[in-house]
Amino acid sequence: MRRRMVERLSSFIMLMVKNEMTKNTYQKPSPQTQEEALRITKGIQRPGQTKEQSKLIAQGIQKGIELYKKQQKEKARELNRRLKKASLQKTTSVDTGDHEIEHIIVYRQHGLPWVLLVISWIIAVMGYFFGAIKF
Repeated sequence: MRRRMVERLSSFIMLMVKNEMTKNTYQKPSPQTQEEALRITKGIQRPGQTKEQSKLIAQGIQKGIELYKKQQKEKARELNRRLKKASLQKTTSVDTGDHEIEHIIVYRQHGLPWVLLVISWIIAVMGYFFGAIKF
């Protein structure tokens, strides 16, 4: 079962590596990414796994790390765009002074804790007067 899974994983990774190598826009991964991929590969290495398979798995992990970093950079750029757009809208709305939105926050306490407190005090007073509790 594990052997079949490792073989499938290695064939999938080999296919990914081949597809990546056919692209002309491939950038060499950073040394930190390579080190991290090797560390992860050594952590999940199975007995009887060849160096070739380990190398392919490490390359696949590198691709995954690179893809993750790329997605995070894209999210950060999109967030910066949104923040910039919001700040521009805020400055234009402050300049025009057309609308001023006032947020009123009302804090409301739940009544259950107070009810339980009153009941416990009533029980304590009744226990004191009827002799069940000695102070």
